[in-house]
Amino acid sequence: MAREPVFDVLTGLVRTIFRAQGLRMDITGQENIPRSGGAVLAVNHTAYLDFMEVGLVGRRSGRNVRYMMKAELEHGIVGWLMKHCKAIGVDRSHGAESYGRAVTALRDGEIVVVYPEATISRSFELKEFKSGAARMAIESGTPIVPMTIWGAQRIWTKDNPKELGRKHFPIHIRIGEPVPPPPGELTAAGVDELTAELRSRMGDLLEQAQVGYDMPAGARWVPARLGGGAPTPERAAVLDEEELARRRAAAQRRAER
Repeated sequence: MAREPVFDVLTGLVRTIFRAQGLRMDITGQENIPRSGGAVLAVNHTAYLDFMEVGLVGRRSGRNVRYMMKAELEHGIVGWLMKHCKAIGVDRSHGAESYGRAVTALRDGEIVVVYPEATISRSFELKEFKSGAARMAIESGTPIVPMTIWGAQRIWTKDNPKELGRKHFPIHIRIGEPVPPPPGELTAAGVDELTAELRSRMGDLLEQAQVGYDMPAGARWVPARLGGGAPTPERAAVLDEEELARRRAAAQRRAER
């Protein structure tokens, strides 16, 4: 692994934070992270800081992962960090350019992190998947590595209070075998098939991550299906729509000033 001083410093900082919090990492399937070559690392999204666990998983296999991040962050200190960590800025108004950069990175042998759900799941169940991960894998000819994280939502997630102190939370991470892309050209049928396969595998991994994890009845970070107080997927979808409407209204007010 080539030295990347900024990434090295950030990794050390994350490890220090995790030690201070007393987080207990339980990782299965680390051998499925390729030591070389391009791959899409598809991860479920339940917490604001789960990208930290993703970065550490990459480092355990000698890899610096490349995050896809909002392009509006590409300024100031965050923009500087993005540049030096080779993050890929995502501009929704110019999606083709961001997608092209991700495919190029994959072809160049990088591991690109993709959250197929796009946004944090308030229900802590898997949401419907976007097709970007599958399209990138097929076009670049690289595999998708499915990965799920369970427990990170206890630290900081939507609608729940932060728990940033020394909490000793267990974090379960399950990494599946790489899923090869179908041979041939990019087709809608191929994308749909690979997306469905990815979601199925990640569903299995999420269930594996939850096995043996103490989940008190009524806890706000536990899915309703498992007796927790999190919103059902249907209610979570309503909350997502309400949040999106508020953001659009705020953007409209800013534009009118």
